[in-house]
Amino acid sequence: MPGLCLRRAIQEDNDLSLDTLAANAATHSAAMTAAAHTATSDTLLRAVLASLDDDKAEDVVQIDLRGKSEMGDWMVIASGRSTRQVGAMAEKLADRIKSEFGLASKMEGKETGDWVLIDTGDVIVHIFRPEVREFYQLEKMWMPSGASTATSI
Repeated sequence: MPGLCLRRAIQEDNDLSLDTLAANAATHSAAMTAAAHTATSDTLLRAVLASLDDDKAEDVVQIDLRGKSEMGDWMVIASGRSTRQVGAMAEKLADRIKSEFGLASKMEGKETGDWVLIDTGDVIVHIFRPEVREFYQLEKMWMPSGASTATSI
């Protein structure tokens, strides 16, 4: 009989552990869904700018696209000093957006590290090496004529 009692105790412990894990997963999932629903484009923009600042991005420009394009509300353009820094900033940004807001960002160009595009939904982020950024000059295409800096929030 002692062996049977021990097996039952272990089984009950396992069942309680599984119930606790399931409850924690459900709570985490609900919190992530709530965070994704409360993420406004301005909140997302602030998180993007903070991440780029933490990672020492250079020449960060934010462009207000509201009313100009359906692809998003904001565009952020930044530079990194090397292909390694550009890739690392993009990867960290996508990870931070996922952990803070539960949003999976689409990313293109990370393999080469010359120009990485991160689409977070309402905020489109371009991270360039300086030479590539100078060549494409996205700021000139998207900023209002005569404007030298982008709109801040």
